[in-house]
Amino acid sequence: MEYNIPEKEGDFMNYREESLKKHAEWRGKIEVVSRVEVDSREKLSLAYTPGVAEPCLAIRDDPEKSFDLTRRWNTVPVITDGTAILGLGDIGPEAGMPVMEGKCALFKAFGGVDAIPLCIRSKNTDEIVRTIELLAGSFGGINLEDIAAPRCFEIEKRLKKDLDIPVFHDDQHGTAIVVSAALLNALKVVGKQMEKVTIVVNGAGAAGISIARFLLRMGAGDIILCDRKGILGEETSFNDAQREIAAQTNKNHLCGDLRDAMKGADVFIGVSGPDCVTKDMVRLMAKGAIVFACANPVPEISREDAIEAGAAVVGTGSSEKPNQINNVLVFPGLFRGALDVRASDINAEMMIAASRAIAACVTNEERGKDYILPYAYDKKAHMAVAEAVAKAARETGVAKRP
Repeated sequence: MEYNIPEKEGDFMNYREESLKKHAEWRGKIEVVSRVEVDSREKLSLAYTPGVAEPCLAIRDDPEKSFDLTRRWNTVPVITDGTAILGLGDIGPEAGMPVMEGKCALFKAFGGVDAIPLCIRSKNTDEIVRTIELLAGSFGGINLEDIAAPRCFEIEKRLKKDLDIPVFHDDQHGTAIVVSAALLNALKVVGKQMEKVTIVVNGAGAAGISIARFLLRMGAGDIILCDRKGILGEETSFNDAQREIAAQTNKNHLCGDLRDAMKGADVFIGVSGPDCVTKDMVRLMAKGAIVFACANPVPEISREDAIEAGAAVVGTGSSEKPNQINNVLVFPGLFRGALDVRASDINAEMMIAASRAIAACVTNEERGKDYILPYAYDKKAHMAVAEAVAKAARETGVAKRP
């Protein structure tokens, strides 16, 4: 397999400059396209007045018919408040629009889902929740995106409780699902078992906490969560989500910094910031170490440095390197499956099914240190996720349609 790996650091700047030019050329990555023709009196009367009154009255009498008589069944908003945009931080809702549009384009390309970017001008949890609740009747599911922790936890929790359509925070759960899929295959490459490994997760925000929770559900042996201040403990946590996960992790009650956490660890998962891991830190890990340095655009440690330091399997968030760990493998298929069975929720069983489906797309013959995940553009992988999620929804009783 061949990879287009930039030879010099300046190549990354070329992508940025070229992307800016392309965005000016595109003037948006999505558009609304009519599914019906209105080029005659008869067609106009059917699509709009007077004929449209009949489906309106049918929905008035039974709001559930909005899923059958409108595009609601296949429409999802990609919602942000602009506070945690793709490695850029709090840059505002309007500045987050290019990312939300990109997400919508991926929803359509890989899942056939109609997605609409909604960027909310508020950082108030109550306002955001109420805004989404008021709009929920237009959608078949809700995708939350790039909302800073800990606010994102409360928003998702309240929406999942109050709405009867699926609510999914991709930065939390999408990341956890794809990281777990990558880990399932990486562990097979190095001959280790999930329940016997020690995993260090660096970054105690939305993604890191969700990864830790999800890996515990997947049977991980021990997880040590770190943030800028070092190893996370109940006494060093600064919000409820951190305190909750701290109580379930770090079995040996380790103290210290990231270097201390990595001593003897089998797996490092980074969802933090650039260049915070050194080659010496990787050398402290156990034999057959797995390193997932997922920070974008600059990882915690470069793939080359991690391998030179002895890592057996390395994944990053970059499309220019082997083993790209990217949420795009998750959300299009996951929502496709959930929407197809009109699921009322996206539960843990559905997410685990998605993770295992992604991992299973790499066969025993294909699997190796440089190939632990299918490519993001592999439509067969997205279909496999959709089928697995729909099946899990039916089995767990959240599917409203067979």
